[in-house]
Amino acid sequence: MAEVKKVATRVSYGEALVELGNEHDDFVVLDADLAAATQTGKFKAAHPERFYDAGIAESNLMGLAAGIATTGRVAFASTFAMFAAGRAYEQVRNSIGYPHLNVKIGATHAGISVGEDGATHQCCEDIALMRTIPGMTVVVPADDIEARACVRAAYEFEGPVYMRFGRLATPIINDREDYEFKIGRGVVVREGSDVTIVACGLMVGEALEAAEALTADGIDAEVINMHTIKPLDERLVVASAKKTGCVVTVEEHSIIGGLGEAVATVLAEQHQVPIRRVGVRDVYGESGPAVDLLHKCGLDAEGIEAAVRSVL
Repeated sequence: MAEVKKVATRVSYGEALVELGNEHDDFVVLDADLAAATQTGKFKAAHPERFYDAGIAESNLMGLAAGIATTGRVAFASTFAMFAAGRAYEQVRNSIGYPHLNVKIGATHAGISVGEDGATHQCCEDIALMRTIPGMTVVVPADDIEARACVRAAYEFEGPVYMRFGRLATPIINDREDYEFKIGRGVVVREGSDVTIVACGLMVGEALEAAEALTADGIDAEVINMHTIKPLDERLVVASAKKTGCVVTVEEHSIIGGLGEAVATVLAEQHQVPIRRVGVRDVYGESGPAVDLLHKCGLDAEGIEAAVRSVL
C-alpha cells in the first residue's frame, strides 16, 4: 500500500497566501516575529511590500491589522494560537470583532500536538474563546487541501475569520474530485448507520481510521468533517444523529467550549441522543512527543474507538 502523503496545515497556510497574493493585491499579511514557524515568511519573500512584522507584540499586531482593514484592505494576522486567541483576546474582541472588520487570523501551532513546547504553548482553549465573540467565524481545516481552500474562502468572506492550523503533519483526505469547501457546511467523509463521529482538524484522519477498525465488529460509523465550528452546520448534525442514534465528537481542544460542546448543545435542543466528547479534559498539556501526547489524551484512533464502544 502506498504511503499516505502528510502535510502540516501551517505549511499549507503559508503556501496558500503566496498563491492568493499572486492573484490579488488588496490584502496584506502581518506576523509577530514568527514568520518561519507560521510559514508567512513565504509570502514575505514573494511580496515583501505587503508584509509587516509587528515583533513580539501580538496585541499591537491585531490593532495594526484592524487599522489596515478599515482602509478597505483585507488583513491576514498570523501568530501562534496561544498568542492570537490568548494574549491578544481583548484586541481581537474589541478592535476586530466589534467593528466586524475584514481581518483573517491565521493561528498556527494549536493544540497539544505542538509537543515539546509544553503547556504554555499548547493552546486548547482558543476555539472556545473565539466562539464567544459575536460574528466571529471559526474554521479548523483537516488537511492540506482544506487548509488552502479555507484561506481562499476566508479572503472572500466578509467579516473576521479565525483559522486554526497545526504544527503536526496530517494525512491528505480530501483529494477527491467532488470535494467542495464552504464555510459553515460540514462534509460527510464516510457514510454510516450505527454511530456518528463528528471531528475537526487532524482528528478527522484519526476518526476515519477508527471507523475502519470498527467495521471488524460490525459497527458502521459515519464520519463528519466539521471544519467550521462557527457557524456550525446544525442541519447536518441533526440529520446524521437521527440516522445513527448516537454521536461521538473528537477535537484537539478542550471539551469545554469547543466542537463537542457546540454539537452537544444543538442535539440537546433539537434531537437528544447519547453523546460522548473526546478531547482534552480539564487539564493543561505537557511537554512530550506530539503522537504520545495525543495518545495519552485519547486523541487517536484507539481512543475514538473506545468512545464509540462506550456510547453504543
